[in-house]
Amino acid sequence: MSLTSVFPHPIVQGPTAGGFNTPAQVAAVSNAGALGSLACSLLSPDVIRDQTAQIRALTDRPFCLNFFVQETPNPSADEVERAKEWLKPAWSSLGWTKLPTPAKWCEDFAPQFEMLIALRPAVASFTFGILSVEQIQRLHEAGIFVIGTVTHVDEALAWESRGADAVIASGVESGGHRGTFIGAQENATLGTFELLPAVVAAVNIPVIAAGGIMDGADIRRALAAGAQAVQMGTAFLICDESSIGAAYKQRLLTAGDHPTKLTRTFSGRYARGLENRFMQQMAVNERLLPLYPIQNALTSPIRAEAARRGETELMSLWCGTGVSRARAMPAAKLVETLLAEISAQ
Repeated sequence: MSLTSVFPHPIVQGPTAGGFNTPAQVAAVSNAGALGSLACSLLSPDVIRDQTAQIRALTDRPFCLNFFVQETPNPSADEVERAKEWLKPAWSSLGWTKLPTPAKWCEDFAPQFEMLIALRPAVASFTFGILSVEQIQRLHEAGIFVIGTVTHVDEALAWESRGADAVIASGVESGGHRGTFIGAQENATLGTFELLPAVVAAVNIPVIAAGGIMDGADIRRALAAGAQAVQMGTAFLICDESSIGAAYKQRLLTAGDHPTKLTRTFSGRYARGLENRFMQQMAVNERLLPLYPIQNALTSPIRAEAARRGETELMSLWCGTGVSRARAMPAAKLVETLLAEISAQ
């Protein structure tokens, strides 16, 4: 199936977990003829239902719900206490005498999946893992177009073999978390324009390019390399409808040549963002930190308090390598601008 039968313009607004892509943003992108995406991974089923209703009140166009495919962990008390101690330089700098233990480590994917089936959006996308054949069949029976995220060819072949309708080829330039689920995360090092042609050659389903794509010239290059569409997260992160905090947005708008870096210090899974003091302080123990979502839940109150205070050196400033080219404007205007740039010769 061609992606243009689902949404007319070859642009997917990348989901940015943590509440940064709002229903208003998703609807604005979809109304402009691209595909808006709501990051549902950190949301309860009830909140997913409510935010989906908000999107549907604002648009009758197709949109995407995005999820992390993951198991709920059960760490030992000793593992949790060791991780808290490694984080002490960060939480003690906030004036805290201890770091609280989270009430839960993550949202349970199983009830999220059932809510997805009930809501029947036009599109659903997935990362961190892979669905079963049976799960994909259930989504198809609900009329949902299924997209998997991949970081190398073996993952693309796995999604295709299970019945996915398309894959997102996520290059190492991508902001936020890496979607690797086969092999070591640190070995998924292909850039977008190395990964994209390899995936296009390997599978017979549509491929969406992601990573470092910021303007119409980038989109034209991806389409010429075989992509049917692109996914752009960082480019939409600073749009007017995003709920990104003022301090975070300012850091992105003034990033210049400040380096981005892949780190697992914040969440236990490699993710790309602006390098800051937290990454540097925690680097010594980076390989010892617990896996996602344990580390992510433990650092969540630190990052929330830092955001409240505007202390960006303790925040996870997720963004891709192209952040210096991000442009602040309404989401619909960005889609309009990108389409004009695609057409420009």
